[in-house]
Amino acid sequence: MILLLSRVNLPNRFQKQTVKMREKMMDELVYPRERVLGKITLVLGIVAWLLILVGTFGLALIYVLLGFIAYVFAQSAWVAAVRGTAVQITEEQFPDLHARFKDCCEKLHIDAVPEAYLLNGNGIFNAFATRFFGRNFVILYSDVVDTFEVEPDSINFYIGHELGHIRLKHLTGQLWRLPMMWLPLLGAAYSRAKEYSCDLHGRACCESAETAARALIVLGAGPIRVKTTDINAYTQQVVNAAGFWSSFHEIVNGYPWLTKRVWRIKTPDRTLPKRNPFAYFLGLFVPYGGAAGGGSGFLILVAILGVMAAVALPAYQEYTNKAVVSQAWIQSAPTRNQLAAFYGQHQKVPTFREAGLEETLPDGRRMGINSESMIVDVPTKAGTLLLVPKVAPDEANGIAWTCEAGEGMKPAALPLSCSN
Repeated sequence: MILLLSRVNLPNRFQKQTVKMREKMMDELVYPRERVLGKITLVLGIVAWLLILVGTFGLALIYVLLGFIAYVFAQSAWVAAVRGTAVQITEEQFPDLHARFKDCCEKLHIDAVPEAYLLNGNGIFNAFATRFFGRNFVILYSDVVDTFEVEPDSINFYIGHELGHIRLKHLTGQLWRLPMMWLPLLGAAYSRAKEYSCDLHGRACCESAETAARALIVLGAGPIRVKTTDINAYTQQVVNAAGFWSSFHEIVNGYPWLTKRVWRIKTPDRTLPKRNPFAYFLGLFVPYGGAAGGGSGFLILVAILGVMAAVALPAYQEYTNKAVVSQAWIQSAPTRNQLAAFYGQHQKVPTFREAGLEETLPDGRRMGINSESMIVDVPTKAGTLLLVPKVAPDEANGIAWTCEAGEGMKPAALPLSCSN
């Protein structure tokens, strides 16, 4: 009986072990830093969204909705253009490429083969994956396919790389991370980690590291010279990436240097040269500008500073004006009290002299008084402050003072203590 149970349980154990081995193997295709950076950006992004929603009293949702509508129109236009122009890769159309897609999906344990298209690259060597309303798409540029017609295993790298974006869900959930992706160092580091992970997926679809590496080198050497490029010599160029400027422009860029990507594909067990540590200090001041890297990062920095200045300077000016007007209101307290006392006793509007007052405030500003309404005007740097008496039977002298904005003064500069 025990023997029978063991025989019955053996396939289940074997199946579980197989699943664990497969999961472990697939985990090796994820660049280690991607998981850490992904969690950091996700948590910080969610916190940032909560703060934005609370800080804007939910108004940010309106802009998110408008942004989503703009995305739908832009993305739908692009997907429609691909479907209406590119050649779909199927079992009947380009069966060799379709077989490669299917085989690569099996190697990467992707159950649903995404829609695949071949698009005229016009000299561009690239491939990309995109997603629209739950459907995944992979587009290969014709120049990549034509270049590696003699060595088709290299095409698998591009297929596997883009399938890596789909498998690792790089095309979904990025909205949550959006507020944090512009952060210096962090956003670019996460983007580079994703590219390294997808390179590992591309390598897994190739029969050898050499064909995978050559698929990358074509981005640097071009379609003709790539066939004679010495891969080992090319990987040695990584020493050039250790300089200050090379290090700086990489850490603000969403893509690692091509030499490093080829190095990791060809010699994954060897350690890459360290970046110049001083480059990180400069990188702290450059927001992540997307795949374009440092140039757009500087533009984003300028834009952020411009927005901050546009918001902060008026706010600072308003704060300064309020402080000036508040000071004038406080300094005029003896004048207001004395005028109210005189009016309460004599039932007439006095001059400053009749009320026993000076025409100037302690800081030297000269006041004026209306002989009919007893409104006092006080000049300030923010404009003229008007001290307006109101009939108030509850007050000791029957007068309560309020303030209004006179010539050159904005109502926002008035202190709440008197404007209400």
